[in-house]
Amino acid sequence: MKFGVLVLLSVLVAGCVQYHSPNRTTWPQYLRGASFTDMTEMSRIAKRPVFLGSGGKLISSVDAPASMDYGDKVQNDTAVSINYMANLEYELYDALRKPGISVQRAGTDVVVILVRDAIMELDVGDISPDGADTLKTISKILKKYDATFLEIAGYTDAMATGAANALSLDMAQRVGVYFAQHGVNTARMFIVGRGAARPIAAQDDIGRLTNRRVEIRLVPAR
Repeated sequence: MKFGVLVLLSVLVAGCVQYHSPNRTTWPQYLRGASFTDMTEMSRIAKRPVFLGSGGKLISSVDAPASMDYGDKVQNDTAVSINYMANLEYELYDALRKPGISVQRAGTDVVVILVRDAIMELDVGDISPDGADTLKTISKILKKYDATFLEIAGYTDAMATGAANALSLDMAQRVGVYFAQHGVNTARMFIVGRGAARPIAAQDDIGRLTNRRVEIRLVPAR
């Protein structure tokens, strides 16, 4: 009886423990296999052998609907990709209805935008409890839709001058480490810090809050 109570208490305490990113010196171990470069078509092609060697799978291995058993293979593969990414988009959208988070579609790509204050502590460079909950949800979906590459890109606002690239890369790496800790294959990952590049809002007080963000772009693995 006492043992059962202790186990229950341990579970409850573990569930209440706030997540903290591991020591920075250990990040290379967690992110082994990730690429620290932009996710271009050429970089994905170069990464494919590593991805497949780590257990990754291509979109062509996804089961096609019965209606696609016949016909042109290229057309069928394209249809499978569109259907696969649409389902991924819907699941992310349904699971991430929170302030500061949006899910968008760009062709066959799916982009998740995470405003910094929605996933990180306000005055500390670490993931917040709400952020950990959000990233845990995303991790589960990423593992389900594993025939994809993902680029994790950090951005700052225009006020962060000299340290902009370092700050944006720090955010991206923290998200990557969290995903790695929760079972997402790092061979799928491209991690970059882009500083104040590519703002998505005005550089006023409100817009700067939006420009500080992490974007996760998901692309079918071919």
